[in-house]
Amino acid sequence: MIQNLTFEERLQLGAENAIRCMGVGENDRVFIITDYSRQSIARLVAAAALDQYADVTVRFLEHYGTRPITSFPETLRQDLLQMRPTVTYYIATAQPGEIAFRIPLLPFLVTELKVRHGHMIGIEESLMAESMCADYDEVFNLTNQVYNVVRNARTIHVTSTKGSDVTATFHEDWKWVPCHGRYHEQGTWGNLPEGEVFTAPASVDGVIVCDVLGDYFSEKYGVLAQPLVISMKNGSITNVTSENTQLAQEVREYLFSVPNGNRVGEFAIGTLTSLKKLVGNLLQDEKMPGLHIAFGNPYPQFTGADWQAKIHVDVIPSCCTIEVDGRLIMRDGKFII
Repeated sequence: MIQNLTFEERLQLGAENAIRCMGVGENDRVFIITDYSRQSIARLVAAAALDQYADVTVRFLEHYGTRPITSFPETLRQDLLQMRPTVTYYIATAQPGEIAFRIPLLPFLVTELKVRHGHMIGIEESLMAESMCADYDEVFNLTNQVYNVVRNARTIHVTSTKGSDVTATFHEDWKWVPCHGRYHEQGTWGNLPEGEVFTAPASVDGVIVCDVLGDYFSEKYGVLAQPLVISMKNGSITNVTSENTQLAQEVREYLFSVPNGNRVGEFAIGTLTSLKKLVGNLLQDEKMPGLHIAFGNPYPQFTGADWQAKIHVDVIPSCCTIEVDGRLIMRDGKFII
């Protein structure tokens, strides 16, 4: 039983699961991008890959430039081209503005190099010992089950106990992406710890009451003491409010700082049922069973969306009820499918 493992044993299991999710074996060339703050986690994942007799390379972001790195370093690009990895991991902290570097990095890795990529932005030891220790066979099965329900959805209505009430509509030709934690084919990727289904919506209307924010806000604020309330119409933000007026102003200014930054680019449902509470780290919290949406970049390379943005900020409400074309699939944060 996982509950009987020590913290160190759980860290080890989390690293082994990160390797299993990517199907790492003796024929793989693994390239790990990390930073000084997360080198201990990178070492665990590297050691787990070496246990599978993979060829492993570790590189530090600080060696490619002064943080925050806001554009894709050519030296990193050349290192990746030279190594031609089959599997990559991004195991590092999030810093303000670095989303502008990570947005072009992902399609370069997945569509150009066709690696299997584990994206672990903002990972912490507590997440390695918790959500990375999940039963990923269960995650795989539930995520695909939810995907089969939503992939042809026309309308999804979501409410939450704190007052969220949003309705989303969808394009027939924009894709839902199942993030099920099993990436054994080249050119596939996921955010580890995994468990969600996402797409770029056609439009979203209503109000979302957020307890956790993404990008650098996650590490800065954790679980919000005063929720952030975001109003949307025709897929774009119309208002941002909070009892914490400084937070509301900071988020508003950031989302309106670039073209399409205030536009809903992601609509997603988390499927990691072993999670029971928000911890303030987006990487884990966005997998909590329920809704999360993001403003900005819609990952057009994966969803088929016909627009772009230079930022991507997730927002997470809690304790959601979800209806897909009138079919109830979640009540107060619990799946009923």
